[in-house]
Amino acid sequence: MEQLQKLSEAIINGDAKTARELTREALNHRVDPKVIVKDYLIPAMDEVGKRFECNEFFVPELLIAARAMKGSLELINPILASRGDKPAGRVVIGTVKGDLHDIGKNLVASMLEGAGFEIIDLGVDVAPETFVNSIKEKQPTFLALSALLTTTMPSMKHTIDALKEAGIRDNVKVLVGGAPVSPRYAEEIGADGYSDSASGAVGLVRSLMA
Repeated sequence: MEQLQKLSEAIINGDAKTARELTREALNHRVDPKVIVKDYLIPAMDEVGKRFECNEFFVPELLIAARAMKGSLELINPILASRGDKPAGRVVIGTVKGDLHDIGKNLVASMLEGAGFEIIDLGVDVAPETFVNSIKEKQPTFLALSALLTTTMPSMKHTIDALKEAGIRDNVKVLVGGAPVSPRYAEEIGADGYSDSASGAVGLVRSLMA
């Protein structure tokens, strides 16, 4: 489908207007929305991630590609929901208490959404009890915690401790990331995984799903 191949290209190039128009056109021609996601949106975001890893793309390119992808998903997701189609998994994500940075968190959320996951974004400065309540209510597969400051990293541990106290730690895989976070720190606080990039987070989630 040449037009749908152009959809992938539009997302990679960050052309939100074209991506939305091509998505609407495909839906009007009764192309299965799940096929659009699986065969065109996900590969496009995977390519964006690869280019980022190879230093061909940088944060601005990731952001505009994610914006283009979101425009397509805004048309597709209501149809999938009405049909009862299930996402690849559900992810609760947020920047921990005391930290107001959101670019990294937003990138991870966008890349995961582009990979077919349902995202519940709690925003920034999220208290441990808010994460706990969201996990109880939404029952996600993953909890993704972001911190950009060394002073807010302890909030990651406090959140994991809160999950234990609530008796729900084993109900969810906890992933952590952010500039000051390291694999060693993730292991020390009892997280299930760590990634240093948005595209890496997608690979991590997929590997844990498998």
